[in-house]
Amino acid sequence: MKINKKVFQVLAIASLIVALSACGQKSVKSEKEAQTIERVVETHKKLVPEKDVEFTVLHVNDTHGRVKAGKYDGMGYARLHTLANIERENSENVILLDAGDTIHGTVFAALSRGESVVNVMNKMNYVAMAPGNHDFNYGLDRLEELSKTMDFSLISANVSYKADGKTAFYPYIIKELPNGVKVGIFGLSTPETLQKTNPNNVEAVMFTNPSEAARESVKALKEEGVHYIIALSHLGIDEDSYYTSYRVATEVSGIDMIVDGHSHSTLENGEQIGETLIVQAGYYDKNLGKVEVKIGADGISLADASLITKDYAMENVAESEIVNKVIAEVDAKNEVITSVVVGKSDTVLEGSRNAVRAGETNLGNLITEAVLEKTGADVVLTNGGGIRNSIAQGTITRGDIVSVLPFGNYVMVIEVTGQDIKDAIENGIKAYPGTRGAFPHVAGIRFEFDPTKEEGSKVTKLALTNGQAIDMSKTYKLATNDFMAAGGDEYTMLAKKNVVGEYESLEEILANHIKEKGITNKVIDGRVGVLKK
Repeated sequence: MKINKKVFQVLAIASLIVALSACGQKSVKSEKEAQTIERVVETHKKLVPEKDVEFTVLHVNDTHGRVKAGKYDGMGYARLHTLANIERENSENVILLDAGDTIHGTVFAALSRGESVVNVMNKMNYVAMAPGNHDFNYGLDRLEELSKTMDFSLISANVSYKADGKTAFYPYIIKELPNGVKVGIFGLSTPETLQKTNPNNVEAVMFTNPSEAARESVKALKEEGVHYIIALSHLGIDEDSYYTSYRVATEVSGIDMIVDGHSHSTLENGEQIGETLIVQAGYYDKNLGKVEVKIGADGISLADASLITKDYAMENVAESEIVNKVIAEVDAKNEVITSVVVGKSDTVLEGSRNAVRAGETNLGNLITEAVLEKTGADVVLTNGGGIRNSIAQGTITRGDIVSVLPFGNYVMVIEVTGQDIKDAIENGIKAYPGTRGAFPHVAGIRFEFDPTKEEGSKVTKLALTNGQAIDMSKTYKLATNDFMAAGGDEYTMLAKKNVVGEYESLEEILANHIKEKGITNKVIDGRVGVLKK
């Protein structure tokens, strides 16, 4: 059981009321002062319900387009819908939330640029969603377009247009439940979006300090007289992130609960930071988060957080026919595209998350070699975070290719110096042996690094595949994806370089390579070397 310290908040307001009332008795200098006292007293009344009330918050985060159940995925949206409906049968006072990174990441999502996922969500009675960094992957214009088709609110208080400073989305909403409770919900998006989507996708907006945006939202919601305040946050709790939900909870008072995403963290019973309960449900809808909230007329609120797991759902919960119908309709449309056979493989092509974010794989080599042949560049560099799936042994379809490379990134050839190449490699390997989306997969070069050395000085050898050392002052042609060429994943040394060629998307290049050449890289060849001591 998690206790929110709202009682202290109420006492503080009560003290303010007493002080203001005393001031009013001695000398109310103007009608404005009297109105201020009246407003504070009225707000105080609205902050505490007249009787004990209860409601339930259900939440998911970082589903990354995994609407269908799968061995390595979650329980699927059809079971999520059933679970939500079970809660709704027990109580009308249920709020279903999504903390972002939702409409991108699978073939199902990518072929319609997110529309398919939104269509499914529209059947599930979501209340609100906060945009995560990957929700901008189709571009800001597309996200704005999709938001107009959502039967729920897309909210973020810290994303503003550079042109006029206005928020790009609704900063907050107020959900009044049948039991009379008014729940204020504001959204927060990670400033890391500037590096964790193609920077060109968000060039029209700025991501302001989440704590400042949260503070303004809390103030506005209190003035609206809400009983309970939730931050729907795509910030996460990773130590290597500067703006986290921990920071917001520590720096901003008045937030009862943070429904979080971004870090793929599984908080089984939530985590209490001061007066704020932080909850997060992992990723890929492997859990449905549930928080049972009780607010007493005495001003004390209690929140009991738990998770409904995939294992439980798969064994005990039937799929929603309503959701499955929508999924089937989308699958029928996608089948025309995804069923086209492009080749076959007699071995597994490794693209699993942990593998591609921390080392060389045969699939990473195959992708970069395909780009090298297509472009004729000196060097190819792509990020492991852009490789999203493995390819099983057997027939390879276009759907398999899109599941590996779902972002639609196209290939660019830019002019860089040898020093830029070294700096790029240093950036990519700096978290090793930890996993990081920036980890470099290469062609045209070989390198070795010593993970024990200081950041920026880890690379010990760097040479072309013919053995010639990279000249730090020489200019080379580097082929990479448009995300990295714009400085994504902190590859800032590649940004704003002279572009000497643009090519089709990575998935098209890979599909054509397999179709014409077959599987040319079945094993790793040591092009990425780690010095061990």
